[in-house]
Amino acid sequence: MKKLRSRVTTDGLDRAPHRAFMRAMGLDDAAIAKPMVGVVSMKGEQTPCNMTHDFQVAAAKEGIAEAGGTPREFSTISVSDGISMNHEGMKFSLLSRELIADSIEAVVHGLAYDALIGFGGCDKTLPGVMMGMIRCNLPSIFIYGGSALPGRFAGRDLTALDSYEAVGAVMTGEMDEATLERIERACLPTIGACAGQFTANTMAMVSEAMGLTIPNISMVPGVYSERAQQSRRAGRLVMEMLERGGPLPREIVTRKALENGAAIVAATGGSTNAALHLPALANEAGIKFSIDDVGEVFARTPLIGNLRPGGKYTAKDVYDIGGTAVVIRALIESGHIDGSCMTVTGWSLTAEYGEANKPDGEVIFRTDAPIMRDGGVAILKGNLCPDGAVIKVAGLKNLVFEGKARVFEDEEGCVAAVRARAYEAGDVLIIRNEGPVGGPGMREMLGVTALIYGQGMGEKVALVTDGRFSGATRGLCIGYVSPEAVVGGPLGLVKTGDPIRIDAASRRMDLLVDDDELARRRKAWTAPPPRHRAGALAKYAKLVGQAPGGAVTHDGAAQWPWFD
Repeated sequence: MKKLRSRVTTDGLDRAPHRAFMRAMGLDDAAIAKPMVGVVSMKGEQTPCNMTHDFQVAAAKEGIAEAGGTPREFSTISVSDGISMNHEGMKFSLLSRELIADSIEAVVHGLAYDALIGFGGCDKTLPGVMMGMIRCNLPSIFIYGGSALPGRFAGRDLTALDSYEAVGAVMTGEMDEATLERIERACLPTIGACAGQFTANTMAMVSEAMGLTIPNISMVPGVYSERAQQSRRAGRLVMEMLERGGPLPREIVTRKALENGAAIVAATGGSTNAALHLPALANEAGIKFSIDDVGEVFARTPLIGNLRPGGKYTAKDVYDIGGTAVVIRALIESGHIDGSCMTVTGWSLTAEYGEANKPDGEVIFRTDAPIMRDGGVAILKGNLCPDGAVIKVAGLKNLVFEGKARVFEDEEGCVAAVRARAYEAGDVLIIRNEGPVGGPGMREMLGVTALIYGQGMGEKVALVTDGRFSGATRGLCIGYVSPEAVVGGPLGLVKTGDPIRIDAASRRMDLLVDDDELARRRKAWTAPPPRHRAGALAKYAKLVGQAPGGAVTHDGAAQWPWFD
């Protein structure tokens, strides 16, 4: 083991004041002499997603102590996507990813910790923690806090998505309010993240496919005591990593590992948000891996996960048939995941997952008999999205749609129209000025998409936006349109009544207006004024990049020569 980073705070005559602070926290000479290992989580009362962290953090600290380290627990923020949905608060969701990574960097480097275990739960906390790990590049293990158990109502499993879509059904008279209340009370019976293959479970699987976590931990339900055993193991393992000097996050996060992460998203019909988070993770490692690179992997990977929202099953069902390991083994054997990539254990993916269960054919299909041959998520290009857009195709009955634009300048305008049912079959609902800069914050729009679906219009209209979608979104919903409207993207030139063609099979989306007319519109276009002139959102708007590069706020990879 090379000299510990933490010795800069503990060793020497002039570090007596530093040691005094440590003694004030109850540390004795023996504890001060050991490696200092950070344990970060979001445990608190912001969202049920993170309320599983408490017992797992305690177990991780026990494992660190058993292996000869001194655990140092700290916390960071979490913005609940569920509670911030469909109002101005959602602007802080993607911003929170950056704040999480920044706060981990500040604590780890500010206090000179030697290693790190990081817990994530609600959607942006997973990539945020992994970004912080990669940025700091010290021995690190990521742990997902686990999903909630599915609810049960009227003989079927429920997730939080059912409550969103039920609201739309009430609006159309297809459901009464008493039934909606019963769904509301039944859909989230335990703490933990949403049970479908939404952003949290998607990024949890990504953490496994990339090798950043304990093998086969991601689908263990958040309330299961097995998670304490795995967290304790992580505590011991991070000490082994510190002793042998690695593998470090940037040794694990290679281009092949990023491709593996993209493959598991496509294979499971995962969240479109992964197309934003994978480039952001790559940025922290100093790797250029854009939405185009993600799209290439999506296009060559078969959809084998029959998972919600496009399919039938939840994380608990994946756990019951053998966990994420089932998916990874199948994709290694079919050549869609590179099994030679390293994991935090020091062993390859093939070594860790090669003996996993084979697909059951119901929850997870075989790669030679997939649900779809080219993945559950697709990147579109065309004159309306020259730098890319993202659609989840898993579960769609039709991949081609042509209709007339109905333009809204923000999410609220579209929500009001949908609530009033002031739209028609064949419309392409356009929500613009909601991108990373324009929002700012690139709001997630599950509220409006679920209303549309609940009203029975899920594939009778399309929705196109430079904002984001939830992993729970389904229907003809195209988001992350780039460049965004407020920086001069073509979405800002669309007028109500314009014809738009979406061809997800051919990976295209086009505004069917001639070039001369578009040139006239562009000449007359002016950028709207900023919506926020002070505070965190104003700072974010000045720094944030576009979606294809991950909507990041700095150029990776950060270097800390003082520690190296």
